[in-house]
Amino acid sequence: MFSLDGRVALVTGSSKGLGKAIALQLGKAGAKVALNYQNDAAKGEATADELRQAGCTVALVRANVIDPADVQRLCETVARRLGPIDILVPNATPDQPQRPIEQYEWEFYQSMLDFFIKSPYLLTRATVGHMKKQRWGRIINITSEVFHQSVGNFSAYVAAKGGQIGWSRSMATELAPFGITVNTVAPGWIPVERHEKDPQEVKEAYLAGIPTRRWGQPEEVGHAVVYYASEEAAFVTGQTLCVNGGYTPW
Repeated sequence: MFSLDGRVALVTGSSKGLGKAIALQLGKAGAKVALNYQNDAAKGEATADELRQAGCTVALVRANVIDPADVQRLCETVARRLGPIDILVPNATPDQPQRPIEQYEWEFYQSMLDFFIKSPYLLTRATVGHMKKQRWGRIINITSEVFHQSVGNFSAYVAAKGGQIGWSRSMATELAPFGITVNTVAPGWIPVERHEKDPQEVKEAYLAGIPTRRWGQPEEVGHAVVYYASEEAAFVTGQTLCVNGGYTPW
């Protein structure tokens, strides 16, 4: 079950963190995986080497996923090196500082919308033609539990993630007749590299609220993505799967 042999997957923002874990699990399931990064070439190369050592077929492509020309180049490069993209996982994300509304500028709101709505739109537009032609495709957006929890002092990020979920549901309906599913995975707070400097007391308070009483592991987000990408999930579309140990208050 859950074999992705013969499929090509693109995971954006995959040189580290959850993106790296997602890419590794897709590769272990048999997919050829395109890794993407924008800034840290050394980290990208290290991640590519790690996946190759795990037996994965990998291509590493630098690209800015909110730039239309760069997205087109990214997808064309992946197609040349691995084949046309069957599984698309928009995951790239910028920093997400928490601030009260008075301290946000619109430019920051716009940056959130660019990463979480514009980027999936550009990536889907560049890859959906192949998916429609073969009447098979998987688009899996990585969103967040923050939308469901209505987290305060986080309005720009929460709004953009809500928009991403809404966009995904609309695309699920639009693309279902072509055998293309569109779903979202909403991780909870799963500490990765960018959380290293977060206050310990904040981490402990969050952990105390998780019903499973443990932190989630990055690979567990990857497992959810593999499920959505698999043939076994062909009748599942327009859904959000929260990977957060039950920490969902609604």
